[in-house]
Amino acid sequence: MRQPTDNMSIFKKRRQSLADRAKGAALVLISNPERIRNHDVHHAFRQDTNLYYLTGWEEPESILIFRPGQTPETVLFVRPKDVERETWDGFRYGPQGAQQHFGIDQAHLIDDFDKLAVDLLKTCDRLYYRFDIDEDFDHRMLGLLARVRRAHGRSGRGNMPIHDSAELVGELRVIKTEEDVHLMRRACSVTAKAHVEVMRATRPGVTERQLQGVFLHSIYQQNADREGYNSIVATGANACTLHYVFNDQTCRDGDLLLIDAGAEVRYYTGDITRTFPVNAKFTSAQRKVYDRVLEIQKELIGLSKPGLAFKQLQDRTIEYLTDAMIELKLLHVPRTEAIERQLFKKYYPHGVSHYLGMDVHDAGLYQIHNEPRRLEVGMAYTIEPGLYIPAEDASAPEELRGIGVRIEDNVVITAGGCEVMTSESPKEVADLEALVGRKA
Repeated sequence: MRQPTDNMSIFKKRRQSLADRAKGAALVLISNPERIRNHDVHHAFRQDTNLYYLTGWEEPESILIFRPGQTPETVLFVRPKDVERETWDGFRYGPQGAQQHFGIDQAHLIDDFDKLAVDLLKTCDRLYYRFDIDEDFDHRMLGLLARVRRAHGRSGRGNMPIHDSAELVGELRVIKTEEDVHLMRRACSVTAKAHVEVMRATRPGVTERQLQGVFLHSIYQQNADREGYNSIVATGANACTLHYVFNDQTCRDGDLLLIDAGAEVRYYTGDITRTFPVNAKFTSAQRKVYDRVLEIQKELIGLSKPGLAFKQLQDRTIEYLTDAMIELKLLHVPRTEAIERQLFKKYYPHGVSHYLGMDVHDAGLYQIHNEPRRLEVGMAYTIEPGLYIPAEDASAPEELRGIGVRIEDNVVITAGGCEVMTSESPKEVADLEALVGRKA
């Protein structure tokens, strides 16, 4: 018999907060579909973030109907208890266990959804649902809504209006509560400590895959649930590929290593990038690039405070990095022209930040009423400027070719500025050179 490890009052509080935004509506959330990895082997299952966020429920083949202010308010459809299947696949709560342990008003078998859903939805004036999670269920949902319309008879009512549930729940998730920040600090700490272990293990001759293994070993030793995303472990010019996926090359003396990796703890993830020399000593060329990126990152952390327009972080990053490109002789035109012609994108093609939380690219709007959103207490996000100089770039100074540097930390906005939740992972040159390759 398994017991939920989470405090169910947190999920009830979240549903109450959502209810204030969705009176009269129905919210339908479905679990992520299980996917085949190869033959009869499945990919590891992870629950749909929004379904977990509102319930704490982690089993597949599940559907939540949430009707704020109505009775029953929460209805969960789940797999049956099945002793034979549990022998093969593990424990199931079943409807009775779901209702008893998860604070759900009613729970039913998943096979009864089509039979019961019409009566549950026909008393609601609009629907929140996210298409494209499960294409087969999307077709079922459209058929169900047609049945809801027919259930109203000759009332003159048309199809129920459909709104995207991701935006509704996302706007609740974008401002972190004390409970959220507590878990994010934990995920960031686990991630930072694992990055330190990778630094200690790095030396010429080790492979990217071996260093990924060091990271995984560390986060699981610290009881993380899983990686927050697929790790990027890129040595040398591989660091100039933003989403490098191979992780199979050997680290060479004289090269840098860029690692972008995060641990997920109770559905919250850290997201750290560090760049450091494989042999524990930056060359003068590597220092030129690294020092500028680090300086810029610190400037951006200093700017992060309530009231700043989120877009200003990217605007400032482009200005600062463009200046750096000119100083490094990567660009040969004034800053204004380089920005107007977007020449900087050759060496800096991505954004400096994204929301962070239960998803590595977390939920929340970046514009409100077509205006850039301003930072508020409780917003959490990354700060990750970078410079990437392709090895084949004949227009770049030869000593800089093949250098890729990104430095990424995770912050949460506070009343007086921001808290850097990933500070346990060093990034100063002296600290890195003293740590890389040194076993504890």
